[in-house]
Amino acid sequence: MQKNWTQTRNPSFDRSGAMKMNEIAKTVFAPIYPVIARNAMDLTGITRGVCLDLGSGPAMLAVAVAREAPEMEVVCFDFSSDSRKIAEENIANAGFAGRIRITAGDVHAMPFEDGYADLIVSRGSMFFWKDLKDAFKEIYRVLAPGGATYIGGGFGSLELRDQVVAEMLKVDPTWDCYAKKKAGDDDIGRFGEMFRELGCETYQIIDDETGFWIVISKPGAK
Repeated sequence: MQKNWTQTRNPSFDRSGAMKMNEIAKTVFAPIYPVIARNAMDLTGITRGVCLDLGSGPAMLAVAVAREAPEMEVVCFDFSSDSRKIAEENIANAGFAGRIRITAGDVHAMPFEDGYADLIVSRGSMFFWKDLKDAFKEIYRVLAPGGATYIGGGFGSLELRDQVVAEMLKVDPTWDCYAKKKAGDDDIGRFGEMFRELGCETYQIIDDETGFWIVISKPGAK
C-alpha cells in the first residue's frame, strides 16, 4: 500500500466526529461551499450530467452543487454510516431529497460503472485516503470521457480562508488546518509522477488562494 503523503492527522469518523463536522459545516464553513461549487463548475465548464461528491460528509458541497447546477444529478459517496444519516437529513431539509442520492462505499473500490460521473468533486476527503494511487486509479476509471475532477481542499477564496481559519482557531487553538499549508515542489512532482503512471495525461494542480485542487480531465466525449 502506498502511504498517503498528504495526510496530516488521524481522523475520527465515529458519530461524535460526524456530528462535529456537521456543526462546523453548517456554521463556520457554511459560506465556502457555494464558492467551491462555482469554482469547480467555472473551471471545468461542467454543469450537466452526474456529479459525484467523494467523502461527502454532511453533504454541504453536494447541496451547493445541486443549487448551482439545476440540471445536474448529484451523488453523495461516503463510507461512514453516521455521516450518511446526517447527510440524508441535511439534503431533505434543503429540499433536494429527489435530486441528491446517497451511496455507501470506499473510494479505493467504488461501486460505479466505468465512465459513470461527468464531474467528480471532493473537499477535504483526499487528505484521509489511505492510498492516493489506488484512489485516483478508481476516480479515473469512474470519470466519464469529457469529464473532469475538482478534488482537494481549501476555502474557495483568500478572504474566506482567512475568515474561517481565524474563527476555527478561536474555537480550537490546536486545529490542524491542512488547507493553509502550501504544497511543496516535491509533493506536486509526486502527483505528476503518479498521474503519468495511471495514464492521466491531462491534469492541473492548483495551489493558490482557492486552495489545493487536483483537476483531471478525461479525453473524449460521453
